Amino acid sequence: MDLKEIQNLIKFVAKSGASEVKLEMDDVKITIRTGSENETTFVQQVPMQAAPMMQQPVAPAAPVAETTPTTSKPETDDNSKYITIKSPIIGTFYRKPSPDKPVFVEVGTSIKEGDVLCVIEAMKLFNEIESEVSGKIVKVLVDDSSPVEFDQPLFLVDPS
Repeated sequence: MDLKEIQNLIKFVAKSGASEVKLEMDDVKITIRTGSENETTFVQQVPMQAAPMMQQPVAPAAPVAETTPTTSKPETDDNSKYITIKSPIIGTFYRKPSPDKPVFVEVGTSIKEGDVLCVIEAMKLFNEIESEVSGKIVKVLVDDSSPVEFDQPLFLVDPS
């Protein structure tokens, strides 16, 4: 473990809000304490053995919410009959054309090809996302005013 990795670990622990983290690997023992006026970091390096060992990934000692991104994927067996409408661009997803207007579509709304489903703002440009299929909205997969990625599922549509 080099100095840069140790510094990144200290920053990570400080942001996580943990008061103390102990990490022991083959050749390094680290204890990081935060929460007091003095941040204390102890690094003790044990001499390496003659044969170098493979370094295994170590799980963080403190629980952190941002370690695993949570993305809800539709279940393939229940939702396989539905068509997924995905985001064509990266930006911010809006269900309404403006804050004082009603939403474009609700669950249960019948849509046809070319109907506007939502708006995605990208670089101060508001792009209307139109339906490429006809059917009925079964589920809205993204919250209003949320950031979306390219190809992220937005809506489930029942084409029948």
